[in-house]
Amino acid sequence: MADVKLSFLDLATIESGSSVASALHHSVRLAQVAEAAGYERIWYAEHHNMATIASSSPAVLIAHIASQTERIGLGSGGIMLPNHSPLVVAEQFGMLAELHPGRIHLGLGRAPGTDGLTFRALRRTVQAADAFPNDVLELQAYLGDDLPLTGVNAYPGRGTKVPITILGSSLFGANLAAQLGLPYSFASHFAPQALNAAVQHYRTNYQPSEAHPEPYVSAGVNVIAAADDESARQLFARAELERIRSFLSRGREVPLTHEQAEAIRDTPAATEIRSMMRYTAVGGPERVREQLADFAKLADADELVTVHPAPTREEQLESLRLGAASV
Repeated sequence: MADVKLSFLDLATIESGSSVASALHHSVRLAQVAEAAGYERIWYAEHHNMATIASSSPAVLIAHIASQTERIGLGSGGIMLPNHSPLVVAEQFGMLAELHPGRIHLGLGRAPGTDGLTFRALRRTVQAADAFPNDVLELQAYLGDDLPLTGVNAYPGRGTKVPITILGSSLFGANLAAQLGLPYSFASHFAPQALNAAVQHYRTNYQPSEAHPEPYVSAGVNVIAAADDESARQLFARAELERIRSFLSRGREVPLTHEQAEAIRDTPAATEIRSMMRYTAVGGPERVREQLADFAKLADADELVTVHPAPTREEQLESLRLGAASV
C-alpha cells in the first residue's frame, strides 16, 4: 500500500428528513477532514432525479469545495459526457483549473447517470452515448494547446490540459482509455463483476501517450472503518440494510421502513443489492489496512477510490479518518 494513492468519492447524500443544504455543508466538512487526513483527492459524481443525492452539478460543487479547502485535489467522478457538449465541459473545468491550478481533475463517464425520462429532460438522446469516444477527443482538443481547425476555442480551457480519466464498469471504458493513453477508473464499489477483466484488458492493450507514458488504474472500494472490528461489523450490517431500503424504495410514494427492509434482506432483489458491496473493507484500522492492501493487489490498482457508506454523518466522518489512518 505504500505506493498506492488514497482518494475519496463523496456522493453528497441527503439524509432522510434533512435538506440539500445540509448535505452540501456536510460535503465541505468531509473535504476538510479528508484534506487533514492526507487523502490525495476527492471525486464528485453527476446524478440527476435522485432525491437522496445532491451532486447533480459536480463543477459547481467542486468550485465551492475548492474555496473551502487549500490543497486537496478535486475531480469529477464523473461528468457524464453524453449529457453535455464537450465545449461547455472544457469551459467549466478550464475555469476551475485557472482558479485552482494543479487541483482539478476531470473524470468522464459514458452513462447518463439517470433514468430515460430524465435523460430526455436534459434534451439528450440515447444516441448521444455512441459519440462518447469522439466527444472525449474533442474535449481533449479544447483543453490542449493546438489551435482547432474549426476555429472554436474554449475560453477559459485552452492550454489548461486538465487531467482526464476515463470511468467505467465494463471493457468498453477500459478499451477506450487504453487506446487514448488515459488513466482508467473502475467502479468496483458498486459494479464489481468485471473488475479484473477490465483492468487486465486496459493494462495489456495500453497505448502510451505523451501525458501518460504508463497505464494508471484507480478502483472503487467501500470502507466501513470503526474503532474496533466488532463495531465495524455492526456498522456494516446497518449500512447494508440502508442500501437495501434506499434502492428498493425508488419509485415508491412511501419509502420502506427499516423493519420492512430487514424482512426482505434475503430476497433475490435484496441479495443482488448486497452483492454490489462485494469489495468492502470492514474493521478497525489494522483490519482495514490489511483488506485495502489485499484489494489493491487484486485490482492491480495505483489508486484506491474509497467510498464510506456509514449510515450517519458522524460515523462517516470517523470512517473517513480511520480509513486514512489505516494506510
